[in-house]
Amino acid sequence: MTLDDGIADAGEKNEGSRLGLQSGRLDRRSFLLGSAAGLGALALGGCETTDGMSRAEAAKLYGPVPTEKFPIPAVDVAKIDPKYYRRIVRYDSKEAPGTIIVDPGHYYVYRIEGDGNATRYGANVGRAGFLWSGEAYVGRKSEWPIWTPPKEMIQRQPEARKYAGGMPPGLDNPLGARTLHLYRDGVYTLYTIYSTSDPETIGTGVTSGCTGLLTQDMIDLYSRTPVKTKVIVLPA
Repeated sequence: MTLDDGIADAGEKNEGSRLGLQSGRLDRRSFLLGSAAGLGALALGGCETTDGMSRAEAAKLYGPVPTEKFPIPAVDVAKIDPKYYRRIVRYDSKEAPGTIIVDPGHYYVYRIEGDGNATRYGANVGRAGFLWSGEAYVGRKSEWPIWTPPKEMIQRQPEARKYAGGMPPGLDNPLGARTLHLYRDGVYTLYTIYSTSDPETIGTGVTSGCTGLLTQDMIDLYSRTPVKTKVIVLPA
C-alpha cells in the first residue's frame, strides 16, 4: 500500500516506508509511496461474476459505521465503478475456504468461500514499478494502528517530523481502521492489506505494492481472517 516505512504499534516499524507525503499535505491519499521486495510469481484460476447491485443497495452496504472507536462515515458510492462493489461471485479455485487471493491486474481481492464461490472486493493496488506477486500469510493483524514515519522519510519530507513519535489512530491515519500484515517464512514482507477511506482510489494502481480496500470491506474481511491465513498475490 502506499505506505512509507514505519509503523509504531506492535512492531509495525518499517511499514511506514510505504506511506508517502505529497504537496506538503499529510492525509491518507498523500501517504501512497514506498518500497518493497517481490515474492515469487504464481497463477490461479479465473472467475465469473454474478449480477451486480444497484447504487441504492451499495449505499446501504457502505453506510456509516457509528459503533467504531472512530465513527466511520458512509462511502460516496457514486465515486466507485459498480463493478467494484462487494459481492459473492463464482470463482474456480482449489484453495481452501478463507484463503485470500489478490488480483492486481483486475483490482480485486477474493476471499474463498468454498463450493466454487468467493467474496470479491474492489481494491487499489501497486502502481507501475511496485507490483509484485507470490504467496504469503497473515502474520499479524492491527485494529486502528499507530503509524510512525521512518527516519528516511522524515529526511526526505520534513513535514512528517511532527509524527516522529507516532501518528495516533483515527480516520486520517494512513493505515486506517484495520490492517493485515503479510509475512513469509516468519519475516514481515512490508506488504499489507489495509483500509482506505478514498473511494476514488479503488480500481487504480496508486500504492507501493500494498492493497487497499474500502474501510467497510476491510472490516468485513478482517473479521473473517485469522492470523496464518494464506494470501496469494497473482501476477498483474
